[in-house]
Amino acid sequence: MRGLRAGLSRSAGPRHSRGGAARRPEGRGLIRVRVASTAGSAPRDAGTEMLVGPDGIEGTIGGGALEWQAISTARRMIRENRQTHRETMPLGPALGQCCGGSVVLDFASADTLPAPAGRPLWIWGAGHVGRALAGVFGPLPDFAPTLIDVSTHRFPETLPGNVTPVVAADPARLVPHAPAQADHLIVTYSHDLDLKLCHALLGHGFASCGLIGSATKWARFRSRLAALGHSDAQISRIACPIGDPGLGKHPQAIAVGTAAGLLSAPGRNTAQGDGTG
Repeated sequence: MRGLRAGLSRSAGPRHSRGGAARRPEGRGLIRVRVASTAGSAPRDAGTEMLVGPDGIEGTIGGGALEWQAISTARRMIRENRQTHRETMPLGPALGQCCGGSVVLDFASADTLPAPAGRPLWIWGAGHVGRALAGVFGPLPDFAPTLIDVSTHRFPETLPGNVTPVVAADPARLVPHAPAQADHLIVTYSHDLDLKLCHALLGHGFASCGLIGSATKWARFRSRLAALGHSDAQISRIACPIGDPGLGKHPQAIAVGTAAGLLSAPGRNTAQGDGTG
């Protein structure tokens, strides 16, 4: 499998501004982190970059403990007004990662990072529907998909080149790191996890959010989300079910219908449809 990002384990790593959405870093005090070289197995290739600011990040060098430590180093450089730094990081037990290789990271002050090609789309769940969504959205230049699940074993052997796979032991803890303008599709293996993600995303903010499931599931979720303190207006921002009911419930049909909804109404929630999760 290509470039699988190492998972969040028990530690969440550096967080963004308290209670706020993950923001694109702007202004002074920015550090560009670049993978200068790799040895052995590594989550990303040489040349991969991310930008770190005091209260936001843009891009990724592979996630997991490697990325969290890089963010911590970059923010320490900002506080200390340092301009450059180079560090070799083994990807082994010390970082809680199992890649087994090592990376050399270059840190340097910077102003901007090229905007990502496409709208960020986070697909939560790499099961049948998640894989179908990745397969449909991956080739589309309008989107930059990220596919998230709890274990490497849940991912397919191959993914479209534009899809970034992420392993997270507790996916809901990734939500604070999602871009505020991202679209989200929740199609995990677990209703409990689906609910945790809905709850976290409603507190975080998003461009659009779709949840797979039946009308019965959504009625139950609406009640539980209301009990968690979300208003009816907030909850109604989540579209459930996803897809186009006229296309049927096959994973590919759900994916095609969902893609059509996002492509035709980029500023709105995903089109309605059916599917059970």
